[in-house]
Amino acid sequence: MIEARHLRVLRAVAASGSFSAAARELGCTQPAVSQQMKALEQSTGTPLLIRTGREMRLTQAGEVLVRHASGILAGLTAAEEEVAAIAGLRAGRVRLVSFASGSSTLVPGALAEMRAAHPATRVSLVEAEPTRSVELLRSGDCDIALAFRYPEVRGADPAADANWDDLVVRPLFTDRLIGLVPENHRFGSAERVGIEELAEEPWIAGCPRCRRHLVEVCESAGFTPRIDFATDDYPAVIGLVGAGLGVAVLPELALESVRHKGAATVRVEPAVHREIVALTLPDLARVPAVAAMLDELARAAARTFPGRGAPA
Repeated sequence: MIEARHLRVLRAVAASGSFSAAARELGCTQPAVSQQMKALEQSTGTPLLIRTGREMRLTQAGEVLVRHASGILAGLTAAEEEVAAIAGLRAGRVRLVSFASGSSTLVPGALAEMRAAHPATRVSLVEAEPTRSVELLRSGDCDIALAFRYPEVRGADPAADANWDDLVVRPLFTDRLIGLVPENHRFGSAERVGIEELAEEPWIAGCPRCRRHLVEVCESAGFTPRIDFATDDYPAVIGLVGAGLGVAVLPELALESVRHKGAATVRVEPAVHREIVALTLPDLARVPAVAAMLDELARAAARTFPGRGAPA
């Protein structure tokens, strides 16, 4: 019989390439990993791993088992949660993954209300960008993924083109991109500016995904931005703009908890928005603790960002 714990170990070995690395990831010993892999091979009746130098390589049978493992483990997690709820276990567990600006703005209020309403429910939080968080959701490593995508610019945003049809999508609100210019810039006191008016400016961009989106938006306005600096850190973007080194656009959500020292905000036209949503699997959506957390996220969005209606 194939056991779930053996599948988790096999998946860790396949991802890390060795028993020792898998043991570190799983928080156990290397002999324990080796023993569980021997037990799994005995259950399947065929070799699943081949040692090549210092690394372990999957056999064809091992590849098949790993391919099915994620779905099996995700379904098992949902089953465990539902059975616990049916049995009267009110504690529950919710594993939430959020992108960074969501963690500092939307999530704290939702977690506080969740704890007040369901004090025995344990909620964990880790950060990941949407593409990775959806992978974690589908592999059974989280229950809710807070994600975003730019629906207006297809092709620039992998998350916008990703197929979410198999997921439960809970719309939360829309987040507009805001321009940032130095305070002494010619548009420093402007209320709004056409993005094409910034065509000759040096630009400061974010992560690779954000850079792709920026280039697509600018090219749709008839120019290619000259990107002089790129950083994943939002405060760093604001600092570079404040020092007069260029202009930038950032999601309004990212500006909520960051000081704009030396930088002025301006509305950029045409408006570009990103959709902020909570994602889960259909089976998990029926788990009481997960459903309650989704409700708290929706209420926190309405309370924290009034007037930024949820996307259709």
